[in-house]
Amino acid sequence: MEEADLYLSLNDRGESHTSSILYGGAPALVNSAGIPWTAAYIDSIGDPTCDLRSNIAAESRAKIVYERLINVTDDPGIKDALAFLMTREVAHQKSFEKALYAIEPNFPTGKLGGLPDFSDKYYDLSQGEGNARGPWNEGEQWEFVDDADDQVAVDGGDGSASVVLGDDDEAAVEAFAMRTASNPEANPVTGADLGAGPGAGKTTILVD
Repeated sequence: MEEADLYLSLNDRGESHTSSILYGGAPALVNSAGIPWTAAYIDSIGDPTCDLRSNIAAESRAKIVYERLINVTDDPGIKDALAFLMTREVAHQKSFEKALYAIEPNFPTGKLGGLPDFSDKYYDLSQGEGNARGPWNEGEQWEFVDDADDQVAVDGGDGSASVVLGDDDEAAVEAFAMRTASNPEANPVTGADLGAGPGAGKTTILVD
């Protein structure tokens, strides 16, 4: 009975023996899976409209999680608690949406506007049948580009991975290329060759 009383005291007030022993009854800064809290839990990029949209998405995802939890329990009390929490996600999303649309303008995010040449283009990269059309890619707002020839080098270049450099940058790139250039004629013996055993395949033979 003394041992039973000990275990009972460890879990007193709803605490687990883990939190009692490791944290002395203080709040454990871990998530439901026991993973310690880190700064990764902070979801902010420093722009209010970005952060509000992230919050809106998080609330909608959380509501679905609560729905799934409700579906896997038959305890009426648990269902009521989860239903309350699920509904609070709905309220939070409504609140965040109101805050977002109280900022005018709220799109696009940041301080810089999009490049006019590309802001209204929809590139149809699928050349097969059955492409769906709707307000997301047709109408006065959109220029629908489905010709494969018009989708190559839309910046007016030659389509290659090229960039225009100044004299100083070009000299630095050339020096870097010379320093890191590979010798296609070389076939050095490597550690893999020296330590090769059965199953290694063909290796370079060390010649004296």
